[in-house]
Amino acid sequence: MSIVKLNNQAVKNATSFGSISSLGSMTFIKKLTASSSATLSFVDGSDGVVLDNSFKEYYFTFKDIHPATDNVHFTFQGNSAGGSGYNETITSTAFYYQHKEDGTDTELAYESGSDQAQGTAFQRLGQSVGNDNDQCIVGSLRLFNPSSTTFVKNFIGVTNIYHTSDYSVGLRTAGYFNTTSAIDEIQFKMSSGNIDAGDICLYGIA
Repeated sequence: MSIVKLNNQAVKNATSFGSISSLGSMTFIKKLTASSSATLSFVDGSDGVVLDNSFKEYYFTFKDIHPATDNVHFTFQGNSAGGSGYNETITSTAFYYQHKEDGTDTELAYESGSDQAQGTAFQRLGQSVGNDNDQCIVGSLRLFNPSSTTFVKNFIGVTNIYHTSDYSVGLRTAGYFNTTSAIDEIQFKMSSGNIDAGDICLYGIA
C-alpha cells in the first residue's frame, strides 16, 4: 500500500497509487491543523487544495478534534462553485449508538437532532463533544462526485465521540447536498466556540 502526497503539484503528476481497504486508491491532498481555529476550510485551488473533477470521491479524516467549549457539536457545510456563505440545501439522516464509561447505560437510536430536511444549517457529524483535556472526536467523511453537474452530492459520515457525560458515542450520518451545481468548498466548525486542536486530512479516491 502507498499513498501519494501531492505537495502542491497537479494531480495528473501523481503516478504511484495504493489501495486502502474498500476505498480504492488514495491520494493525500491536504492536512489542516487546528489551533484555536473558528473554522477549517478546504477550498479548491487555494493553498494546494484539490476539490474538483480530479476524483469522483473525496475522503476527510478527523484526528483528535478537541473543542474549546464543552458539550458542542462538530459540523460541516459546503459551497457550490461561485457560491458563498456555506449554506447549501441538505437532506440528511443519522443514528447513534452509545455506551457509558461505568457500563450503566447503552443505547441504539435514531438521532432526530442531527438530521435535516431541506435545511441549510451546518450538518452535525458528532454531538455533545466534551472539552476535558482527554476528550475529542475522531472519524471520517466521504463526499461523492462533488463536481457532478447532473446529480446531487451524497455524503457519509462516521464518528466516535468522547461525550461530555463520559459516554463513547458513535454517530452515523448520511445525506446529500440537494444541488446539481458542483461543490468545491467544504468547511468544518464547532456549533459554538473554536476548534482548539486536531487535524483534518483530505484525500482523493481514484
